[in-house]
Amino acid sequence: MFFCFTILWIPYVCKFSVFFFTAINMFFSLTKQPLYSFINDHLIDYPTPSNLSLFWNFGFLAGMFLSIQIITGICLAMHYTSNVDLAFLSVEHIMRDVNYGWCLRYIHANGASFFFFVVFIHIGRGLYYGSYQTPRTFVWSLGVLILLLMMATAFLGYVLVWGQMSFWAATVITNFFTAFPIVGDKIVNLLWGGFSVGNSTLNRFFSLHYLLPFVISGVVLLHLSAVHQDGSNNPLGISSSLDKITFFPYFFIKDLLSFVFLLIVFSFFVYFFSNTLGHSDNYIAGNPMVTPEHIVPEWYFLPAYAILRSIPNKLIGVLALFSAILILFSLPFVDNCNIRSSLYRPLHRLFFWVLVLDYILLGYIGQQVPEQPFIALGQLCSLYYFSYFLILLPFLSKLEFNLIKS
Repeated sequence: MFFCFTILWIPYVCKFSVFFFTAINMFFSLTKQPLYSFINDHLIDYPTPSNLSLFWNFGFLAGMFLSIQIITGICLAMHYTSNVDLAFLSVEHIMRDVNYGWCLRYIHANGASFFFFVVFIHIGRGLYYGSYQTPRTFVWSLGVLILLLMMATAFLGYVLVWGQMSFWAATVITNFFTAFPIVGDKIVNLLWGGFSVGNSTLNRFFSLHYLLPFVISGVVLLHLSAVHQDGSNNPLGISSSLDKITFFPYFFIKDLLSFVFLLIVFSFFVYFFSNTLGHSDNYIAGNPMVTPEHIVPEWYFLPAYAILRSIPNKLIGVLALFSAILILFSLPFVDNCNIRSSLYRPLHRLFFWVLVLDYILLGYIGQQVPEQPFIALGQLCSLYYFSYFLILLPFLSKLEFNLIKS
């Protein structure tokens, strides 16, 4: 019934949002407040390419889910206790004793998965349409930085539950830093606050998990500012300076409708499949004396985890793990083709969709037991992943440009 109430409530939110922005616009325009020019330039009269498709909605959706995560996270922090003896019990207290605490926790837990889902599509759209090329290099770099901060925040939050999978994930992931010579052990001791994962570790992770979303918000504002300065890309990958319309109400309504649709799907997960995206071992209190049969991270870490496990050398595996994300910074420099959009690059389009399938396959391999044939398959998928960015993109950018030019 609560789910049905939420669904019925959503259209009224849409109507109120449109009315609210219209009223704000009229108020500031009449009173001539200094804030009016900022709101008008970035939210109302911002010139937007008229041919933007639905894939451009995912930036707005990511911002909405970031807001949901911050609001629910603040509410959960009011009842959480960052102590190894009480952390798991405080989570159960939120679920059982706090009014609608179960709803807050499920929204926060599933919201992280949906946040990553929309960000992955947002990044995929940038890869497909060449949104990382000049003059949007800085915009792309800030986006990759947001992804790194998101991954760090998600890992820290996952540990706070202090279930079996959370505890051992913290132990395994932090031990990766021991692969670095000389400074590795010092980094691990700094993260742990001692000689093992314990109370000091949990306090550190809780403080950082509470802080980083606000850092992400600041970088997001820089990201939006850079987008509005350089202008949005479009599906054709060409200049759209002569064919633009105002963001409000046209694209605002479009973004809001996509958010309503995704919110319905999100509500369905929260109310009916709330534990589907999690791991059952996390409903067991963390026990350093009992190792889980198979330690796996959350689904959005699985591709990177598969890359790590596919390399037998620990140091090279850890470097490959970080390189899998950091390599996105190199895109504006390795692919400088004058033709941005994959709509006019058939070879690039083909290899891009192979990359998407490769990434999904890496996620599947990451949740499997590290044995053959998954190890060999993971190595092949990892090889293609890095080859796509370092070899295929530079080669295709020159080949396709020369073919079209000729």
